[in-house]
Amino acid sequence: MSRRWLWIGAAVVLIAVFLTARFFLRDRLPVRVAQVEHQQLLNTVSTNGRVEPITNYQFYSPLATTVKGVFAQEGDLVHSGKLIVTLDDVAARAQVASAESAVKTAQAALDAATHNGTQAEQQASAAEMEQDRLARDQAQHDLDALTKLAASGAAAPGEVRAARERLETAQASLNAAQQSAQHRYSPGEIARAQASLNEAEAALASAQHIEAQTAYSAPVTGTIYTMDAAPSEFTETGKLLVQMADLHQERVRAYFDEPDLGRLAVGQAVSIRWDAKPNREWHGHIVRLPVTVVTYTTRNVGEVLVDLDGSEDDLLPDTNVTVTVTISSEPNALSMPREALHEQSGKYFVYKVVGDELQRVSVTIGPPTVTQVPVLSGLQEGDVVATGTSNGQPLQEGVPIKEVR
Repeated sequence: MSRRWLWIGAAVVLIAVFLTARFFLRDRLPVRVAQVEHQQLLNTVSTNGRVEPITNYQFYSPLATTVKGVFAQEGDLVHSGKLIVTLDDVAARAQVASAESAVKTAQAALDAATHNGTQAEQQASAAEMEQDRLARDQAQHDLDALTKLAASGAAAPGEVRAARERLETAQASLNAAQQSAQHRYSPGEIARAQASLNEAEAALASAQHIEAQTAYSAPVTGTIYTMDAAPSEFTETGKLLVQMADLHQERVRAYFDEPDLGRLAVGQAVSIRWDAKPNREWHGHIVRLPVTVVTYTTRNVGEVLVDLDGSEDDLLPDTNVTVTVTISSEPNALSMPREALHEQSGKYFVYKVVGDELQRVSVTIGPPTVTQVPVLSGLQEGDVVATGTSNGQPLQEGVPIKEVR
């Protein structure tokens, strides 16, 4: 009986030794870990943008002509009022002269319509009315004389009737002449004459505007950043000849994808980087949000205007830049790498390192950044969490691990 219990005890010891050896000798899961700590969290969104002057001055050729003179070059800083480009203005001056003649003709026609005719027509009407008045007076005199003679029987009644008819005819002719002199033109004819004058004056203003554009002077002190004009060179109508601006007054037009627009607000801080100067960074802030979404290449974007803070030195117009907006900033947030976070059924958890095993812990988080997650509850500073494995195996609770940093 004692031998039997001896064998049973030996078997128990062997099993215990086997299990203990297996536990200590089996492979441990290689786990990458990170420490939960306080740090600054920046939530940002980046996109592309283009630099543009706040006020851009563009000069176009108003007509097909030749360039007469160029008095500045690309890159020149020119002062307000300096002559930059002149064009051959012969055709423009001819248009102005023709338009001035048309205005005078239309003005004369309107004067005639509003004053019952030209001076010659008024003189002719006055002469006609005077002649008709004399004829009427003569007819009246004849009628009066015949009426007296008929009273004494010296004139026949028929002669009196004929004299009265001549008077009536003369009076009608005089009335017609007076009516014509006073109302030669109808209201419709006067309105047409006024419209013709308005049209002629508009044509003159247009011609004068074109003539004025044959000589361009700098409207402000600024830098010429494009020049496409050379003396004696032909230029077609509408060709862009010169662009200039005050390059100390620039902004950035940024193109944000539609899903990001709801995160933007006026006043948010912006950083700008230009690949041509990788060691420089410019700063600004959003001043205007988009009012519509437009198609930009293959993207649906909103155009956001960014004013630059401080100096814009070396940031050239029409350059393509990278724009990064700071959506939110937490200077001392308890956080962990985003890779450590897991979700199941809408709830978040992490695998916390406890001894040489993983323990599943529920956490509450704030809005994550691209790489970090703010921890609101569930963890403390100094806790170590698993971010993944180095051999591709899934993380599991209660599995022996070895840390790989």
